Amino acid sequence: MILKHNRAGKGLGVRLLLSPAALEEHLASGEFEASVDGVTLVQRYIKAPQPFITRVEFVGGKFLYAVRVDTSQGFELCPADVCQIDAPPLAEVCPAVAPADKFQIVRDFDHPLLPKWQAFLAANDIRIAGIEFIVDENGRAFTYDVNTNTNYNPDAEAKDGRTGTSQSGMGAVASYLGSLLAREAGAAVRDREAVPA
Repeated sequence: MILKHNRAGKGLGVRLLLSPAALEEHLASGEFEASVDGVTLVQRYIKAPQPFITRVEFVGGKFLYAVRVDTSQGFELCPADVCQIDAPPLAEVCPAVAPADKFQIVRDFDHPLLPKWQAFLAANDIRIAGIEFIVDENGRAFTYDVNTNTNYNPDAEAKDGRTGTSQSGMGAVASYLGSLLAREAGAAVRDREAVPA
């Protein structure tokens, strides 16, 4: 099984436990920390034929791109550029430091679950999210995490030619928020014009 914090970030607190005895030992040890909100999630461990997961990014409820994330060195991975520094002191204090090549944007990504993920986000009024899934050795996909506070990896975006465009994560977020602002401003003008003098 996998234990993880309900609210953590960067994969912190994620633990793979291979037996009931290992679970008991971990819970009794000083290494176990409760989640900030007191909820610890229990997930079945899905063994993938290759050590990676896929994170699918959505902005404005629409698919932006998918990122393949290498998990061969563990679960504590953060795509943010602030966590991509190899030199001390960050590498000494942040267990989630991950080399930039662990994140690769998947070209021409398509998946049968895309419409279901988009429907789930729409039904829950989630506009910006990263949804993570893993594929087991039988080819079955398991969605296991929805991140509504997401980071983007600038090196992966640069390698994919997205830097400085509306197809980068932050560029797409800025465009989306700008469209919301313009819509609200337009509604405010219409409301003012509708009020009799």
